[in-house]
Amino acid sequence: MYNNVKLDKSLYSITGRSFTEALAQLDPDENYTGTELASLDAFERQLKRFDIKVSGSGCDRVEKFFTSRESAVLFPEYVRRMIRQGMNEASILGDVAAATTYTDGLDFRGLTVTVSGSDTGVSEGGTMPSTTVRLASSAQTLTKYARKLNCSYESIKKQRLEAFGVILKGLGAQISRAVNKLAVTTLSTGVTPSSISGASLTYADLAAFWASMGDYDMNVMICNADVMAEILALDEMKYCVSDYMSSGRVKTPYGVTIVKCSGVASGKILGIDSSCAAEMVYGTDIVVDFDKLISAQCDEIACSVSVGFSKLTGGAVKLLATTA
Repeated sequence: MYNNVKLDKSLYSITGRSFTEALAQLDPDENYTGTELASLDAFERQLKRFDIKVSGSGCDRVEKFFTSRESAVLFPEYVRRMIRQGMNEASILGDVAAATTYTDGLDFRGLTVTVSGSDTGVSEGGTMPSTTVRLASSAQTLTKYARKLNCSYESIKKQRLEAFGVILKGLGAQISRAVNKLAVTTLSTGVTPSSISGASLTYADLAAFWASMGDYDMNVMICNADVMAEILALDEMKYCVSDYMSSGRVKTPYGVTIVKCSGVASGKILGIDSSCAAEMVYGTDIVVDFDKLISAQCDEIACSVSVGFSKLTGGAVKLLATTA
């Protein structure tokens, strides 16, 4: 049972397993099927074991993690989860990446997909249309993004975990915005922008941009805040207000999700078919320095992640310049 698991910092160093996965091997989730603990994962069960409340009424202070040597082992995973949550909340990758891949290398070679031939039918002995998949001609180096929070244990130990978690999530959000920019830069590279018909963006321009993708389905448009405000000010977008109020998502009347991202160049809209446009490659998940955090001898909290992107299908990416 979770009350008898021996916690040790070596759980962070098991190759190929996260801390929670290592815990789950010692305390399998299936042991709790049908019980009141079924909704908790192995880490959350340890929080319950040591009565550490990280949010809500009765939220504990940071120092609660350090009431024993074993409970201190949980602190780095708490930090990592808060940073990851902040990354997820600020990320646009759920709307962009068609596939996610993990590698243990420092670089990667993505796939490229090329479609040729006609789909009008094949005559006897004729040449069949083909889809060709090749490795990219050159390897791409994964980009490492990192940030550190300058703080001593003495300065944070009396802080409520819920408030401290907000700071950690902000750290993750800053990293995520940099990753977002890498994604849109990779997808935009080599794409020639089309132009609007007049001096300013119209709803007809958006519709024409959507139609320009041909066989692919442009289901996502990505732009910065200024361009998004211009789109939302169009008369035709007033019919989408009720959808936004119910779901928090901005969509055109024909169903395209509009995503705000500061990484998109000013005056540009990036349109993609998110089912086939991009592959995201992780070299590492969020990494934190667990040794210092467990010992409470830290003067900073450092975190990093290594990522890269590959454009899978060139025809599934379009770019529109919103200024004449």
